[in-house]
Amino acid sequence: MCRILLIALCAFALLSLPSAAQPPVIVIKFSHVVAVDTPKGKAAAYFKKLAEERTGGRIRVEVYPNSSLLSDGEEMEALQLGSVQMLAPSVSKFGPIGVPEFELFDLPYLFDSYRDLHALCEGRVGRLLFDKLEARGIVGLAFWDNGFKDMSADRPLHRPEDMKGLRTRIQASRVLDSEMRALGAIPQMMALTEVYPALEKGVVNAVENPPSNFWTQNMYRAQKYFTLTEHGVIEYAVIVNKRFWDSLPPDLRATLEGAMKDATRLADDIAKKENDDALAAIRASGQTQVISLTPEEKAAWRRALMPVHKANEAHIGRDLVQMAYKDVGFRP
Repeated sequence: MCRILLIALCAFALLSLPSAAQPPVIVIKFSHVVAVDTPKGKAAAYFKKLAEERTGGRIRVEVYPNSSLLSDGEEMEALQLGSVQMLAPSVSKFGPIGVPEFELFDLPYLFDSYRDLHALCEGRVGRLLFDKLEARGIVGLAFWDNGFKDMSADRPLHRPEDMKGLRTRIQASRVLDSEMRALGAIPQMMALTEVYPALEKGVVNAVENPPSNFWTQNMYRAQKYFTLTEHGVIEYAVIVNKRFWDSLPPDLRATLEGAMKDATRLADDIAKKENDDALAAIRASGQTQVISLTPEEKAAWRRALMPVHKANEAHIGRDLVQMAYKDVGFRP
């Protein structure tokens, strides 16, 4: 908390400097928790480039990747306090601040393709979810893809019962907690930066991740098996402090919205390629065995996880869940 307040005071001091003939440069601190060579890392860097170029230097975007400014657990509070202006957290982060509707994205096997995912994000469900953030002092700007999640462990995973007893790292999400319990695993909530040390020490022995995170966070060095379950997605929401956003001149807001639209296109375009490249690198490393499921095995995972939908319908909101089903053509 002290660290967050110190960042906020420094930001306030910068804003309070006397202005010269030229209008002061507006600084956007953009914090995220993954590596620069991930889909999110590359999209954040591209947004910075576009925002600074298109505003003629009136905006300066300071990108802080890989938890270099704030940890996973500090980010949301920092944004609401105004210590940072922009984040791109996983949508699972919104449940703990009182917006559990975002845990819709955590429902297993809800999406069959990126097309389904984009239909949801860019349609009425995406707009409704962002509207929910306004009361928390947050404005939603865009959804960014990270990719479909797979399961890694220190033993081979072919069928859902192979997860039994595994201490599995998850994000802070009631849906993900119930998902692991449905598989007989023991969910362990922790920040992304804590996962690799936890794997080395045996605190956890299984993780769910897209290949890009598994590779860039070096988890392949600590996990022997990586099973292509594709049981869910990690989706990011690019958000900004509402007070800061509303204080910007309309022309700057419009320019930043355009830059964000183009950065979002990049994020979505590269997510699948980055994950495909990461999967190839995992295979080539020789340190992790990649397991492809047979159609029968994948069907068994889906059957095991379907009860998670019904168990969390009230938590997420039945009307929202049914709306999502309709928009992506999902049948439980």
